[in-house]
Amino acid sequence: MVYRKTRLGMAADLCLYAAMTLLMLITLYPFWMQLVTSLESGASVYTTRLMFVPEQVSLEAYRLAFHFKPLWTGYLNTIVRTALGVLCMLIVTSLTAYPLSKKDLPFNRAFTGFLLLTMLFTGGLIPNYLLIRELHLLNSVWALVLPGTLSAFNALVMRNFFRSIPESLEESARVDGAGYLRIFISVILPLSAPVLATLALWVGVGHWNAWFDSLIYIADGHKQVLQVVLRKILIENDTADMNAMIQKMNTHSEYTDRQLQAAVVMLSIVPMLVVYPFAQKYFVQGVMVGAIKG
Repeated sequence: MVYRKTRLGMAADLCLYAAMTLLMLITLYPFWMQLVTSLESGASVYTTRLMFVPEQVSLEAYRLAFHFKPLWTGYLNTIVRTALGVLCMLIVTSLTAYPLSKKDLPFNRAFTGFLLLTMLFTGGLIPNYLLIRELHLLNSVWALVLPGTLSAFNALVMRNFFRSIPESLEESARVDGAGYLRIFISVILPLSAPVLATLALWVGVGHWNAWFDSLIYIADGHKQVLQVVLRKILIENDTADMNAMIQKMNTHSEYTDRQLQAAVVMLSIVPMLVVYPFAQKYFVQGVMVGAIKG
């Protein structure tokens, strides 16, 4: 009987591994095809057959992409937006979550309920635009950063993490004469690296991939973020600047728009692929402790 259960368990594990492998391949296939297309040379990218490896590897598309000025302008704008967004979020969220983690805070439930209320109702697109306009933030990076500085979900996750820290550490620091601000900076924040890294990764990816708010609030093309530049190239098929650049460089016509688009897409996702493995070790710990304990 035990042997039958073992065989059934092995069969179930094999089915699970097969399903997860298939899901992984389906997820990675679009990424791999973009990589193959960007490395392919010639017009073979327009063939209907599946290409799992490039027939002839060439880095010409990447050389052209590196000379495409709007791409790097968008890169710089996105980096500035992401850095400011993550920094402001961590400061405001931690300063909000720390007082709420104290159960003896007066009106703690009222403040928490008010915070939860923002998860159920929003102002809407038009009121948000009018607010940004009245604050004179249009055409400014702050129009992309300030609206998402405080999230109720992030504040509650961080609050629960703060509650998981033993109170004896704060009591010891208070006996030594430290105030709440000193305890927060010297004791709480150093112990909160997992949740800080987790929220920074969440918000950073969100800012890196965001495009709709930039499309609404930013009218100056030199201030547009990377994703809006990609949208113009991929969806709106606005490749006039790219074609003009190719002609100016006297490049062979065999390198098509599709290859250049694939190269631009690959360059746009490299930063997240580089950052994510370093934050991965904090990710699970921060989510589990911040979500379960409290």
